[in-house]
Amino acid sequence: MPELSTTDRRLVAALKDNARASITELSHVVGVSRTTVKNRLDALVAERRILKFTIETDADYRDQVRAITMIELQGSMSRMVIRALRKIPEVSSVYSTNGAWDLVVEIRAENLPQFDRVLREIREVKGVLNSETSLLLNSVTD
Repeated sequence: MPELSTTDRRLVAALKDNARASITELSHVVGVSRTTVKNRLDALVAERRILKFTIETDADYRDQVRAITMIELQGSMSRMVIRALRKIPEVSSVYSTNGAWDLVVEIRAENLPQFDRVLREIREVKGVLNSETSLLLNSVTD
């Protein structure tokens, strides 16, 4: 099955964030027309890429590939890099920080091939000089 387009990935990410979002809300989040959202949703359901609309609980995160990526930026390109990172649906959070790394990014991917693609996308963003990624293996409690 071919990989989802950027628009489809953004749409799926928006639905994962809020499966109850209206077509209008989704069009604002994804940045495309309501017609495009409706057509892409219908196609994703017909292609069985979206199997159901449901709720998300903390247990849903146990099977995801989650990671933290630290990023070193080139000069004064932080705004441009942050905008580019926010367009990657699997990037769930972007934080500015101090110290050796300029940004910390949280990634949530469905599987390792998707995770690998996201890392490549991040490394290809103009202004990213260096990065270091750590997979989150398990939540540690007392």
